[in-house]
Amino acid sequence: MNPSDTISAIATANGIGSIAIIRISGDKALDIAKKLSKKEEFTTRYAHLSNIYNSSNELIDESIIIYFKAPFSFTAEDVVEIQCHGGFIVAQSILKATLDFGARLAEAGEFSKRAFFNGRIDLSEAEAIAQLIEAKSEDAAKILATQMKGSLKEYIENIRDEIIHILAYSEVSIDYAEEDLPEDLVAQIEAKLEELTTSLNSTLKASKAREGLMQGFKVAIVGKPNVGKSSLLNSLLNYNRAIVSDIAGTTRDTIEEQVKIGTHLIRIVDTAGIRVASDEIERIGIERSLEAIEASDIVVALFDGSRDSDEEDEKIINLIKENTQDKQVLHVKNKIDLESKFSHVDINFDMQINSKENVDELIDSLENIMDRSNSSDEMMLISQRQIQAVESTLQNIKDAFFPLQDQELEIFSFHLNEAVKDMASITRPFENDEMLDKMFGSFCLGK
Repeated sequence: MNPSDTISAIATANGIGSIAIIRISGDKALDIAKKLSKKEEFTTRYAHLSNIYNSSNELIDESIIIYFKAPFSFTAEDVVEIQCHGGFIVAQSILKATLDFGARLAEAGEFSKRAFFNGRIDLSEAEAIAQLIEAKSEDAAKILATQMKGSLKEYIENIRDEIIHILAYSEVSIDYAEEDLPEDLVAQIEAKLEELTTSLNSTLKASKAREGLMQGFKVAIVGKPNVGKSSLLNSLLNYNRAIVSDIAGTTRDTIEEQVKIGTHLIRIVDTAGIRVASDEIERIGIERSLEAIEASDIVVALFDGSRDSDEEDEKIINLIKENTQDKQVLHVKNKIDLESKFSHVDINFDMQINSKENVDELIDSLENIMDRSNSSDEMMLISQRQIQAVESTLQNIKDAFFPLQDQELEIFSFHLNEAVKDMASITRPFENDEMLDKMFGSFCLGK
């Protein structure tokens, strides 16, 4: 990436729509806009209706051009945004014209990367922008909007400042290494470190518990063959997505679909019936069902209320006990329109339904579970990178306790310095070009 280049990209999704946006950023942005429009004057932050021409002086479209003068733009560079008619051809033609007039095609995430390097945003705000685009619930969007405004940045900076404050005591005391530290000072430092550990652990726990809020909750429907899993999926989707029949093993693989429940966009997985497989294909399908349970946030365990419990039901019950310790499980008795025969001492059913008729109670339960995931007021980490940074910070704080007690201040300071670097990596690391390239490379082109 050459920061002196002027870059250009389409900032809207591919496909047909009423409007598409082409974004240009860099020193040549205004000059390119003048060549495209054949206009000589642009008022900043003013919508100019203009014809757009290519390098062969052929009319492409009538569009709106807005000029943002540096540093008052997203990238803190000169930025021009062109709003043209949407479609496959028009936006691409304008983009090609910007390249002919001196821009180069932007790399994925390069606009946000420039905003970061120019001090316009930090990494936590950049990640919030990227995740807001793909938000899977209204609650997630609200959290990400506050982080775009710097809420996580403020929290991280406060933690970092506390560690630096403790580190200052240590660095000063190293100059007086021949003297023992006052006992009350050691106690104060330990208390401060305990307080930081408690705060970071709470943030870590809340972030992991609300991971589904960011990534989209995954719900796995499990049960033995012919309990009505595919019928339940079809009812939740409100159309016939899965084949339904009385033949055991009809669903041979996992089927995954998205549906909105309440304010959440969730992924529902209809798994193959779990039993002793009769052939290799069915065995593979059952293995994928077990993987779906492992990857899910919520498990809907479905049982056929019209049949006596048997060894296959027992297998399902044991499987759920062994694989869902950290997951929310809903035990559901299905086919209540038929004579009830199922009973098992180890199951307390959360609800009884007829999956072909009415699944409102299940929908309400799923919505309540997902809504409760955002009941905490704790600050939230929104990426695995941030979680790993906090885990590393906690480990370095833990490692600092022992040398502090032995008054080995150089080792104590080393671990606290590492903790400061870990926390800084969430917002603005000292240097790590490879990590930055990887993170911004996951952005879409127009960002």
